[in-house]
Amino acid sequence: MAHVLRDSRWVLLGSAVILSLSLGIRHGFGLFLSPMSAQFGWGREVFSFAIAIQNLVWGFAQPFAGALADRYGAGKVVGVGGVFYVLGLVCMSFSDSASTMMMSAGVLIGIGLSGTSFSVLLGVVARALPAEKRSTGMGLASAAGSFGQFAMLPGSLGLIQGIGWENALLVLALFASLIIPLVAMLKDAPTERKPGDQSIVQALRAASSHPDFWLLTFGFFVCGFQVVFIGVHLPAYLMDKGLTAQTGTTVLALIGLFNILGTYTAGWLGGRMSKPKLLTALYLMRAAVIVAFVAIPVSNVTAYLFGMAMGFLWLSTVPLTNGVVASVFGVRNLSMLGGLVYLFHQVGAFLGGWVGGAAYDMTGSYDLVWKTAVVLSLIAAAVNWAVREAPISQLSTSAT
Repeated sequence: MAHVLRDSRWVLLGSAVILSLSLGIRHGFGLFLSPMSAQFGWGREVFSFAIAIQNLVWGFAQPFAGALADRYGAGKVVGVGGVFYVLGLVCMSFSDSASTMMMSAGVLIGIGLSGTSFSVLLGVVARALPAEKRSTGMGLASAAGSFGQFAMLPGSLGLIQGIGWENALLVLALFASLIIPLVAMLKDAPTERKPGDQSIVQALRAASSHPDFWLLTFGFFVCGFQVVFIGVHLPAYLMDKGLTAQTGTTVLALIGLFNILGTYTAGWLGGRMSKPKLLTALYLMRAAVIVAFVAIPVSNVTAYLFGMAMGFLWLSTVPLTNGVVASVFGVRNLSMLGGLVYLFHQVGAFLGGWVGGAAYDMTGSYDLVWKTAVVLSLIAAAVNWAVREAPISQLSTSAT
């Protein structure tokens, strides 16, 4: 038993560090919008669309990455994802047109993220931990991604200002390359299939036949829309209001810092309370925070308060959403089913990133997108309230 616990902690640590690197780098992409757009004379839509493509590719690749991790072990998938991530960052540093941005920041990094982010690594954590520690463990691993955002954002801005955005991306590629040797910590062997275990096709049929699964995915769609719109466009929005690039970076860092507490708290509460009801509360609080932020005149103080409040709610949806999937459908195909849910998150992310830039270029304002984010948050709160958290066998029995 002691040996198993040591291995579980090793897996949790490795997953946490990989998420910290992967998501820490990714959350800094919004800092590159202004310098790249200014140098090449792009509107904000060009950069925004490339990041939107990244999120869409990430989403569509995620179920396949998850299925491969479930079948062959996560190590190989994370390693290949790390290679794509590094290649994408290097190519992004040489991008000078819309097409090269789409291929590097969009396609290559999108594929890289599908192998080095939540669905695959939280599946590893869930399989390594007993059921009673699963929600807390996923909360800890998710919080590590937030720590990466907090720790790496100031450094990314310093690199951009000190050595230029091109060289900054090359340095970030060196950091991303650390993911590859960290794969050795995961110790996630392929799970042996036992008699009666669901196949991938059976798991997909079981999930798609339950309305609760689709309610959960819509809530995650809203999460993706909100976090990518804010992550990509908030620095530019604050600069439009007369604040500095340093303020925008600080706000994003505060989001990362307070999300460490938020994701851990969500994971801890998810082991003790109804996860769908917690998700409802989170989306209602997001709506309230956004309304307050856009209604009050923007200043450094209000921006920092927004970063703290939104940070607490930022990725708190991740351990709760994945926890519901694990509770209802089990952990055998969790990376694949979690990847399918995450696909809808990334469709929302695609729209949040792209629509934010397109709406700004058309109207000169982000007001319409802020309002859309509030309405979607209210709808997400309602649909999560209806989700039932019970094993699929119990749901099927109650339905009959």
